[in-house]
Amino acid sequence: MLEETIFIIIGLISMISVLFVALAIVSKDLLKAIMFSAVQSTLYAFLLFLLMAPDIVLVYIAISVGLLPLISIVLIKKVGRYEKT
Repeated sequence: MLEETIFIIIGLISMISVLFVALAIVSKDLLKAIMFSAVQSTLYAFLLFLLMAPDIVLVYIAISVGLLPLISIVLIKKVGRYEKT
């Protein structure tokens, strides 16, 4: 019963993360796209935690939730916040 519950939670998290990926792709505001990507990365980190990979979670959070959005925000300051059509 516990394993089935964990698999259901993993499936839900995966579906929600796909939604955030789609929002990040569609968004014309690059800052919002970075935030959607960070939420998706946080969901992936929780997914990795449920799959019992805590060492990968620690590295993944530091890189994808912390460092990557920070570098992307610095780049947005250089190129502008909104995507030109």
